[in-house]
Order: sequence, then structure tokens, then C-alpha cells
Amino acid sequence: MRTKSTKRNTINVITLGCSKNIYDSEVLMGQLKASDKEVVHEKEGNIVVINTCGFIDNAKEESVNTILEQIQNKEAGKVDEVYVTGCLSERYKPDLEKEIPQVDAYFGTSDLPQLLKVLGADYKHELVGERILTTPKHFAYLKIAEGCDRPCSFCAIPLMRGKHRSTPVEELVAQAKQLAKDGVKELMLIAQDLTYYGLDLYKERRLATLLKALSSVSGIEWIRLHYAFPTGFPEDVLQVMREEPKICNYLDIPLQHISDPILKSMRRGTTKEKTTTLLKQFRTEVPGIILRTSLIVGYPGETEEDFETLKNWVKEMRFERLGCFTYSHEENTHAHQLEDDVPETIKQKRSNEIMEIQSQISWEHNQTCVGKKFRCLIDRKEGNHFIGRTFMDSPDVDNEVLIDATKYYVKQGDFVDVEITAATDFDLIGKPV
Repeated sequence: MRTKSTKRNTINVITLGCSKNIYDSEVLMGQLKASDKEVVHEKEGNIVVINTCGFIDNAKEESVNTILEQIQNKEAGKVDEVYVTGCLSERYKPDLEKEIPQVDAYFGTSDLPQLLKVLGADYKHELVGERILTTPKHFAYLKIAEGCDRPCSFCAIPLMRGKHRSTPVEELVAQAKQLAKDGVKELMLIAQDLTYYGLDLYKERRLATLLKALSSVSGIEWIRLHYAFPTGFPEDVLQVMREEPKICNYLDIPLQHISDPILKSMRRGTTKEKTTTLLKQFRTEVPGIILRTSLIVGYPGETEEDFETLKNWVKEMRFERLGCFTYSHEENTHAHQLEDDVPETIKQKRSNEIMEIQSQISWEHNQTCVGKKFRCLIDRKEGNHFIGRTFMDSPDVDNEVLIDATKYYVKQGDFVDVEITAATDFDLIGKPV
């Protein structure tokens, strides 16, 4: 029979999945610290909280494997308690309790007060903006809304996160001021759908209003927009982006597909023509804007003709940044009623083809940067290089700027002017000037 460890309780928070989960883990850790709990992120602790992802098959598998690994640690006496929270737990709690009963308790995405109580902490409403950052201290994610009202056929997020709920402008400005006070210079605005922001609270889209308010926060120098939905995009945002130097000319707008029959089945509420017109408007109204998108291949019923339409459109639109995913057949979504009729090998082949096209587009775009100077934010030192980013790039998903650390010194968290001397498919090489 194993014995419980006698050391002081340390709570180890493990984060899986997207930037929204990172934000949630940081809030959880801030609350625990405020209750004088010893808390670490993905280090050693005798109490483990796993913040899971339940979005697609790969993410669910990673979450389950992490839970099983920590249960093994518990049975080996390395860990005393294991708790599971987040999207997987929200979506599959009864199944998980049955299949992995060794977990001490499961919590959903809105169960933070209950989770804190089990951990011996009190939920403090007054801790607006108080978080323990797990990112480098010069950038942070700012979640402006929770949940989603969109009816996309393939997406399980409304099942896990509920309906769209905007956070009031004043509260987000207070959070931004606190982050700036702690040394944050770049804010990445995240939500399931940025473009819906404000409709529930103010009965109108208020993203532009929020951007102006955040731009007034002293110390914040870059503001970046992630996860905008194309249908109903608030055009006043483009004006703010054009006029306000703190708003990066960067927009992450997941489009998923472009063939009209697939868009209709996906319930995206748009067409190829409308989407193409919208993107051309972005590039006209904000010259030099960097567009990031993500695509899904292998959706039920996707024919070779649909895929050719997508491929040709990717070549035509020349996105500066693009990711491609294979379709995941998710229970309780509208698309789950359809036959998952594209074989996995074909899905992967199509994904590879899209990324080969994108690799060439990215290489050509990067070559146009050679000889130019960019303001870069230095994220870290890795081996013999300092790693930074231009306004064109978000952490973890986009290109990086490599600076030779054997020749030059730059400081993490500083903005530095860098001249680009060479470029590869997905990286720039430069020297500080």
C-alpha cells in the first residue's frame, strides 16, 4: 500500500490545447496563489490539475494519455491527487468517471469555484486581471469572450464552452493595465469568435471600441487579433487597425474551406464570392495586412473538385500565414450525421498538398523581406540564436526571426530593429541595427 507524501502540498497545473486554455490555467493559478497555495506550471507537484482539450481526436488522445500518465504517477506514489478540468472533462465527464475512476474529481469549463474549493482555496471575484503568466512575461493572451453562438457543423466548442459571453470593456481594460504593470508589452486578443464581441452585452458589435480602449493603455505596444469569423465582420475594426499604430496589421481569420457546397454543409453562412470580396477589402483598406487562416480538408462529401477549388483559391489568395487540418468526426456535432467518407490517407494527402503550396508562398513572401528592417520583439534565446518576431507573427504558430547570438546581443522582452539578411520557408534571419 502506497503512502501519502509528507512534503508541503504543491499544485502542478498541466495545460493542454489552445491559447484559451493557457488563459484559463493562468487565472486558476492566480486564484490559487491568492489563497497562499504553492502552485507551479508543468513542473513537479504532489497535486496535479490537468486542464484538458477535447476539440479533435488528436487533442482528446493527448488529454487522455496525460491523465493516464498522472494516474500511473499516483499509483507509484509520486503524486497524491489528480484532478481533471477543461474541455474534455466538460464534454465527456460521465464517460471519464466510468473509464478512469482513479481521478480524484472531474470539473467542467465553468467549474472554477468548485475546483478551487476542492483544492482548499476560495474563489476571489475581486481578482480581475490577476494571473500567473505561463508565457514569457512580455506577452500575454487576453480572452475577451467565452463560448460561441455560431452553428458550424463540424465544431464541438459550443458543447464545451456554451453560448457567447463577452467580457465588459472596462474589465478587459483593467486586466490590460494590470498586465502592462507586470511588464506585458504585447496582447493577443482571443475568443472563440472575436467578431461577435459585444453583441450580447451591448446589442451591437463593439470590437473596434474595445481596440481603441486597449490602445490607450500605457505600456502595451502591440495588440494582435486572433480568431475572427468572416460572417458579419465589423468593418470599423479595419479603420482602427489602419489608424492606431498599436494594433498589429495582422488578422487571424479561420476560413475552413472555400468550395460553396462544403461551406453550405459546414453551415458557415458565407460563400466563396463573399469571402474573396471580404479578403480583398481587408487588403485594400489595410495595406500590408498579414492574413492568417486555417483550413479543414477531408470534410464529409469533399470531392476532388471541391479540393481543387480550395487548392486553386489558396494559390490565388496567397495567405501570408496558413495552417491546414484534417477533418475530425466529432460526436454530437451536426456533421456527425454525415458519413465520414474521405479516407484518412486521402485527408492527409490533401493536407500535405495544401501545406506544400503554402510553403512556396511563404518562401516567396519571406524573400521580399530580405534587405528590409523590421521592429522585432525578442521572445527567447535558444542555442546560438536569439528568437524574435515581427508584427507579422504570433508566438508558436508563425514565423520567427533568428539572430546570431555569437555575434550580437539583444535582450528578451525588448523591441529591437532588425535588418533581414536571409530567409527560409518559415523563418527570417537578421541582424540588429
